[in-house]
Amino acid sequence: MLDLYDLIRNIKKRPAMYLGQPSITHFQSFLAGYFLARHQLGAPETEQEKNFAKFEAWIQQKFQITSSQSWDKIILFFSQDDRQALERFFELFDEFSTRDEHVELPVVTHSFRFRSVD
Repeated sequence: MLDLYDLIRNIKKRPAMYLGQPSITHFQSFLAGYFLARHQLGAPETEQEKNFAKFEAWIQQKFQITSSQSWDKIILFFSQDDRQALERFFELFDEFSTRDEHVELPVVTHSFRFRSVD
């Protein structure tokens, strides 16, 4: 199985194949499904998934946003449309994934992260 970052890079190469149409909204929904499926299968969270949990805080910091808007909504706000926002996501993701990981960022709980309810 591909790891999360390889999957994101594959989607960058062929977004329509994975998302139907190039759209940051479709991409965020795809990722929500990815995280839900892994949770329901009982798969442990990988280091990349833990690191990606910091992406939202990084985006908020980069765009100087103090509200609780999600990373996809922030990128969309600063883009012309959904397609351009997806292209911008990939640029930002490349920057995020090559940053100095020793810089502390808070983990933001995403709407698509799940906890077990007993």
